[in-house]
Amino acid sequence: MRILFCNYEYPPLGGGGGVVMAALARQLARRHEVTVITSRAGDLSSESRDGGVRVLRAPVFFRRELAVANLPSMAAYLPMGLLRGLRFNRHDFDVINTHFVVPTGPLGHALARWHGIPNVLSVHGGDLFDPSKGSSPHLHAPLRAAVRWMLKAADDVVGQSRDTVRHVNELYGVQRPVELIPLGIDRPPPVSAASRQDLGLPADAFVMITIGRLVARKATTQLIDMFAASNIANAHLVIVGDGPDAAAVDRRANELGVRHRVHMLGQVSDAEKYAALSVSDAFVTASQHEGFGLVFLEAMAFGLPVLCYDRGGQTDFLVTGETGHVVRLNDQEAFVRALIQLHADREARERYGRHNRQLVENYFIDTCAARYETIFNAAIERRAGTPRGLTSPSS
Repeated sequence: MRILFCNYEYPPLGGGGGVVMAALARQLARRHEVTVITSRAGDLSSESRDGGVRVLRAPVFFRRELAVANLPSMAAYLPMGLLRGLRFNRHDFDVINTHFVVPTGPLGHALARWHGIPNVLSVHGGDLFDPSKGSSPHLHAPLRAAVRWMLKAADDVVGQSRDTVRHVNELYGVQRPVELIPLGIDRPPPVSAASRQDLGLPADAFVMITIGRLVARKATTQLIDMFAASNIANAHLVIVGDGPDAAAVDRRANELGVRHRVHMLGQVSDAEKYAALSVSDAFVTASQHEGFGLVFLEAMAFGLPVLCYDRGGQTDFLVTGETGHVVRLNDQEAFVRALIQLHADREARERYGRHNRQLVENYFIDTCAARYETIFNAAIERRAGTPRGLTSPSS
């Protein structure tokens, strides 16, 4: 197949959504011809290769930070991405896979109509529902109507969790089949020579790690509150990621007198991230909602128990007493109790870790890619009798 991916973000831009789409693209590029149209920022080149994937970056002008998007750059991506996509001939691709209905949805839809090929729309959670943002599409009638139209117009819609699939119907009133394909991660490579000393961690510390952009939805300042409230003398918290809340997190840790036990690594390479996971005892997060949560899978691959809230797609595979603890959203007292229990019960931590290593085998990228291949083939076959060129939406 000749596959065109459209996604506003592609590594090193952005967070988990771009990371998993890149992993999917690389996996499919082993057997197919794969091109990506994404956005360009900083000193990134306009065209590059990534593991067999041709990556084309449309300039968006307004974005300065790799980790954090802004509305002007998202708006600029649509016309600039369209101009880039129209340079191709109408027979260059067989299928388009559009990731994130906001902001990428209109671009994938327009290019699919222009090329007369199917558009498989992948929704990731935050593009439908983000409780931390007043700009969440479901809160605004014009945006909600636009999202509803694109969900109906796509040849196929894919969600990565039951939570996301449910929002298609409940928040947007779209009655159509939605494929459920759990996201996948690349199998982490073996980590050698990683040591706690390299991170400034005591050898006998109880090390908790959290990974993610420091934005409001991740509620990392609340995590600092609960870390301090647990009052575990030898506990250390490693924070991997950067973003606009970094200063607030640093300030809160200082206010509560725990800054010397909070290690803010910022944006790091995959190798550094894996090294930090390999020396940790537990993965923790106060995130208010996750469409799926790739970081949970990464932690599980390293045999870590997971402590999180119960809002989001992670509830498809995280279960209290099996994978760690899943706590009612913003029940901080219960969260602190769970922290203390994880610290006190090493046997339980090890049991959760063994279970998580086994469970994560179902969530590697090769399984995810095989499911997408099936959907792409079916969409192409349904369109086989349709002349190429401008076509009407499928519904």
